[in-house]
Amino acid sequence: MTVRIVVVSHSDKIADGAVELAAQMAPDVMMVPAGGTSDGRIGTSMDKVMAALETAAGGDGVVVLTDLGSAVMTAESAMEFAEGGAPVLLADAPIVEGLVAAAVAAQGGASVHAVRRAAEATHGYPASRPKAEDHVAAGGPAVYGPAAGEPAAPAAPDASGDFELVNLAGMHARPAAKIAGGLSALDAEVTVNGVDGASMTGLMTLAAGKGSVLHVEASGPDAERAVAYVAGLVRKGFGEP
Repeated sequence: MTVRIVVVSHSDKIADGAVELAAQMAPDVMMVPAGGTSDGRIGTSMDKVMAALETAAGGDGVVVLTDLGSAVMTAESAMEFAEGGAPVLLADAPIVEGLVAAAVAAQGGASVHAVRRAAEATHGYPASRPKAEDHVAAGGPAVYGPAAGEPAAPAAPDASGDFELVNLAGMHARPAAKIAGGLSALDAEVTVNGVDGASMTGLMTLAAGKGSVLHVEASGPDAERAVAYVAGLVRKGFGEP
């Protein structure tokens, strides 16, 4: 089983279209749209969201994505009535980019919490984990590096590698989603050419075309796996020509 996803939007066309797009990259993931009102108008429907949550129940958990403010309130209200033992989590993420990243992570077998992190990483959430060199002394101000006011030199990564893009289209949405989705499920801090490797939008800002080299650095327990994961995707051209 995999994590399932519910998409709540004020528009049924937006919800359906976002799911259609994400399904191109994650065909095995159940994604249930819940857009518009029950009578086809713009708005949100408690009944539609509750029905979507019921349809999505039975997997390893459900991640819910929403568009505008009242959709969040409707989703939260419906989640209070959700039944079943698997967790149902609301992601604070853009509905299109977040859905694609979440779906790719779910396709790769990520946990429900990792799927939510993948969605939220598309706009910088959650904040980076605290660095070991930054800490707050009890009862005192923050201390940086070996001495207060002296930032420590950046630690060397636990693993790194350089990989040349071979697919014709380079770093577009599909490769970025595959990299971000897979890395979000690993216990590692990863950068690709200096941007967060778990951020789909960050990777797309690289505008890396065919022949560009991706410099990957990773730190943490899964550092070696993270670098190997990116290497495998790049060498296979992300499954593209």
